[in-house]
Amino acid sequence: MGNTPEGITLTPDGARAYVANRGSNTVSVIDTATDTVIDTITTGAGPTDVAISPDGTRAYVTVFDDGLVSVFDIASDTLVADIPVGAGVTMAAVTPDGTRVYVTRQTADTVSVIDTASNTVTDTVTVGTGPTGVVITPDGTRAYVASFSGSVSAIDTATNTVIATIVAGDVPILLAVSSDGARVYVTNAGSSSVSVIDTATNITTDNIGVSAQPRFPALSPDGTHLYVPNSGPDTVSVIDTVSRTVVENIGAGDGPTGIAVFPAGTRVYVGNVDAGTVDVMATTVIPDQGPMAGGTTVTLTGHHLANATAVHFGTAQAVITANTATSVTVISPAGAGVVPVTVTTAGGTGTLGAFYYMPAPALTGISPDAGPVSGSDQEIVITGRNLAGAIDVYFGTTRAVIQSLSDTQVTVRAARAPAPGAVAVTVKTSGGSADGLFYTYVDQSTITDVSPSSGPVTGGTGVTITGTGLTYTEQVTFHGTPAPFSVISDTTVTAVSPPSDTEGTFDVTVTTPGGTSSGSFTYVAAPGI
Repeated sequence: MGNTPEGITLTPDGARAYVANRGSNTVSVIDTATDTVIDTITTGAGPTDVAISPDGTRAYVTVFDDGLVSVFDIASDTLVADIPVGAGVTMAAVTPDGTRVYVTRQTADTVSVIDTASNTVTDTVTVGTGPTGVVITPDGTRAYVASFSGSVSAIDTATNTVIATIVAGDVPILLAVSSDGARVYVTNAGSSSVSVIDTATNITTDNIGVSAQPRFPALSPDGTHLYVPNSGPDTVSVIDTVSRTVVENIGAGDGPTGIAVFPAGTRVYVGNVDAGTVDVMATTVIPDQGPMAGGTTVTLTGHHLANATAVHFGTAQAVITANTATSVTVISPAGAGVVPVTVTTAGGTGTLGAFYYMPAPALTGISPDAGPVSGSDQEIVITGRNLAGAIDVYFGTTRAVIQSLSDTQVTVRAARAPAPGAVAVTVKTSGGSADGLFYTYVDQSTITDVSPSSGPVTGGTGVTITGTGLTYTEQVTFHGTPAPFSVISDTTVTAVSPPSDTEGTFDVTVTTPGGTSSGSFTYVAAPGI
């Protein structure tokens, strides 16, 4: 690929994938039969997304820095027109009838409407601050736009007016719409979640936690799974859209961002912004991991699967719970290691993929083990075994956001807790759940008195600091200089004043996981002649 691949879009027949390479001002064209780049199209500065017409004849490339939408003929990959839209052109969506393209302008807080017959902007709609993602419902009656400000705007495409402003999560950026138009899924970069909007009421009905920095969402053709690249820990979260839970985190390349699902649902294309690559992930077995005890609901996707008589994980037979011509849903049997997954029908037996039986995780440590009840951006490292592919981490009932992970550690950030106190730490993986560690939420400390409140500039004064929330004191400083200290109780800390170069009244600061608090101490010079 080129540098910084962002948006990925497949042609309606799935024969080609178009990848916008923002860092190299190109669009890569992938032949999906061979998974090779067959063409590289030069664009203006900063291409971010590619929208393809429903008939598969035109590609509309948003060119952020140059403020253009470039139109390319897909048969020849040649430029048809450059449409001036304005600086900050970000994402585009084509109406189902192919007559209009809706384009977000992130720096102008607007959506431009392009007439595809004349290749001109015919209307402009004002939306929330920092509009980024845009999707159009299958019936073409509405466009939904995600804005950094925290809202999603619903636009009536008949009048090009905003008919609803919907509260989503923190920093909503990108969207996907279900094939029946009943739901819109919104990734929230700030809260590391996916909001679910009911389009009948234009109300957010659920928020599903994923990992850090979720980007483009994409639905499987049957709508049963939503794939969300997480550019923080380099994973793709697989969400079951019925239970609205993450069932698997699949490892990806460096900085997964763009994603597109093959029309047959058998694989997805994931663009890795930091690596400059595109991963091709098989999705014939979802999830493809589970505990050795079995019991995982698994969806198998392929062709000619109707009337399946048996599904085996290795030599063990699975229980079939649903079956169509293109999918089989089963309950995994007990097993171990990596085993082939086969489906038997009247036409014979075929292998659809592999299933990984994961050992149960175990936790050995956490650092730091305390933090503010208000939550913190400080990274918390949990160590243990068999942690790769961790799905969720909880501190009590509070979900922590996964920032990075490996087989031996998970790094998270703790969200706000309902109350101070020690809570159990739980890590959920495909192999099961592990606990046994604790994290303590701490209130903000206070200082009510420093006694004595003065001493010589030479230091050495024993000082008693009283207040609240002092149990977890990590440091005491006098005018920024660390002092030796001892925690006596939650309300008392003793310290010894360090020397000072100057006399005067300065801050005495106590630092705890809950934050910092200050009192004062006056340094006095010795008398002289």
